[in-house]
Amino acid sequence: MNLTKQQTITWKVIITWIFVLNACGGFKDASLNSQLDKSNCNQQAVFNYTKEELPKPIHTLAIDTMLTNCFSFHSLNNANAIGVIGLLTDFVNLKKDYQTNPTLEKRIKITELSQKIHQRINVASLEISSVASEMDCEEERADQVATYLKEKEDEAETKLTVGAVVIGATGAVIAGILLANGDESNRPEFIGIGAGLAETTLGMLILLNKRKVHFYHPRNALQDIWTAPATSRIFPPAVWYYLTYENKNEKSLRQQLVDKWLGFGQIADTREKKKEDVYYLFFGKGGKYTADQLTNRANMHDQIEAQINLMKQDLKLLALELEKLDN
Repeated sequence: MNLTKQQTITWKVIITWIFVLNACGGFKDASLNSQLDKSNCNQQAVFNYTKEELPKPIHTLAIDTMLTNCFSFHSLNNANAIGVIGLLTDFVNLKKDYQTNPTLEKRIKITELSQKIHQRINVASLEISSVASEMDCEEERADQVATYLKEKEDEAETKLTVGAVVIGATGAVIAGILLANGDESNRPEFIGIGAGLAETTLGMLILLNKRKVHFYHPRNALQDIWTAPATSRIFPPAVWYYLTYENKNEKSLRQQLVDKWLGFGQIADTREKKKEDVYYLFFGKGGKYTADQLTNRANMHDQIEAQINLMKQDLKLLALELEKLDN
């Protein structure tokens, strides 16, 4: 084999290297700017209420025994959350009075009280739907970027794998041709070593193929769940009471969420010194996320959404028990 052919083959190997490395280089984030820099999930003003404006824990209240006889604990706790305990008490007492001494005036008053309670239930249901839709929107936002990153990683891994195969095969062919032509120099060995090193390098690139992207979330619902402030600017009073209510026998739904995040390793890091960085990333204003971290973030929003939607079940139970009593 003459020198020209050897140079030609060598240049082909180099061109292959350039192609693979260029293909696996950085990607443009311009198409993601609308998702990365800001969120359009919240279309309402932030909540601004004090701790005193939150409902008092129901187990600290003196509840009329007539209420506990007519309504389940979950119904009463949700009635307390949406501020209708007083209306329910008036309704039950007036209903009892009406049974012994029925008048048109009392019947009208009972109907008015029932309408007021149902109106509060409907408003609370709308609030729950609003917050749940924001959680769902944030979930989709994080998941969309995670999917994009994962697709880029898979694309790069495919190209790196193909590049490794091509370089390995090319090195073997060149070394074989040189040996077949009686080349007794060290060139075949050098080519084999070079191809092996190239394959090893590409293999390392495959292992290190973890892309990151800047993802920001100034309005961070996960932060409120993690830090448990007295009040929330994201969750309305009724929902925040529902999430943070606890008694001596049971943890709050908020604490249960945190325990799951830690227990299932959604925000854990095997390196102790990195834990604070992970906490700051998830519960701060944002930073550089991997696809897996964004998927975790999406799942965490999904779990919050699920817990919030459970409040609707209790409100439905309250409405059914009220309707049964009203008949």
